[in-house]
Amino acid sequence: MRLRTALCSVVSTLSALALVSACGSGSTGAGSSGGAPLVGVDYPRSDTDFWNSYIKYTPQYAEEQGLDLKTTNSQNDVAKLTANAQTFISQGVKGLAMAPQDTAAIAPTLAQMEAKKIPVVTVDTRPDTGKVFMVVRADNRAYGEKACQYLGTKLGGKGKVVMLQGGLDSINGRDRTEAFNDCMKKNFPGVKVFGEATNWDGAVAAQKLQTRLTQHPDIKGVYMQSSFALSGTLQVLQRKRLLVDPEDKKHVFVVSNDGIPEELKSIAEGKIDATVSQPADLYAKYALYYLKAAIDGKTFKPGKTDHDSTIVQVRDGLLEDQLAAPLVTADGGTYGGVPSVKSDDKSLWGNNLG
Repeated sequence: MRLRTALCSVVSTLSALALVSACGSGSTGAGSSGGAPLVGVDYPRSDTDFWNSYIKYTPQYAEEQGLDLKTTNSQNDVAKLTANAQTFISQGVKGLAMAPQDTAAIAPTLAQMEAKKIPVVTVDTRPDTGKVFMVVRADNRAYGEKACQYLGTKLGGKGKVVMLQGGLDSINGRDRTEAFNDCMKKNFPGVKVFGEATNWDGAVAAQKLQTRLTQHPDIKGVYMQSSFALSGTLQVLQRKRLLVDPEDKKHVFVVSNDGIPEELKSIAEGKIDATVSQPADLYAKYALYYLKAAIDGKTFKPGKTDHDSTIVQVRDGLLEDQLAAPLVTADGGTYGGVPSVKSDDKSLWGNNLG
């Protein structure tokens, strides 16, 4: 009898220890009770310096927000983005950040996420239809307007420019294109604009710029809607013997968008003349900030924020946090009423990459 009692006591003790061990060995990651919320981030591509910078910043800000992170890369393919979203759903994410490049085709995926009560934040792009918790983006129409004011001023309101458009299936490509054209027609009607669709492809951009310069050797300006076209543009200008000092009468004025380190360096060297610094660091920071806010049940309304931006309502039920994106030049001057910052300004994220 004593032996049986002792054995039962040992078994009971071992069972209790096993239970404690099991409870203590569960994942402290996402989805687990009391653990960090699991969120997904789909990177849209990894073949540009801008998006590679965004990728670099994302884990840092996920940790800052106390979030567990899963990532995928849709490689500029909406079908892959759709499949990645399904993977995130199966993994039990509590929120998802994405940057859909085809802003029309993403609607069914957004509807599915809404039905499953998984909040979505879109970064850099705004979906044409569908609901998301917040859009984190700079004012892309302002990109086109700033580029227009700079080039129109430098050209004295007359001449020819090439606009290397991104993808017109993207709200970004459309916004930048429409704003640049509208600004030129209104403020610099003597400037002829050649619009070239490139689908954010650097090789296509270079080929089309080469063709236009051959047809119109008197072109004096280039607006690249993103740094995807930087390398090819410089190569074309070099071959045409147009990559000369800004004071040289043969100089072709070049404005880009993104604010990557190579652009800032090229401005300082006189190879290009300006860019609009799109905040890769803040895109990552506030995408994750708003995901955490959505998970915590917070809500927002239009108005000024505490981080030098403005939340606007772009349509019923859709808010967009428009982050600051300054014009960057060599001299920090004002062009067409648009102020700029110098390319070596330490406030620019492109000057702060380790």
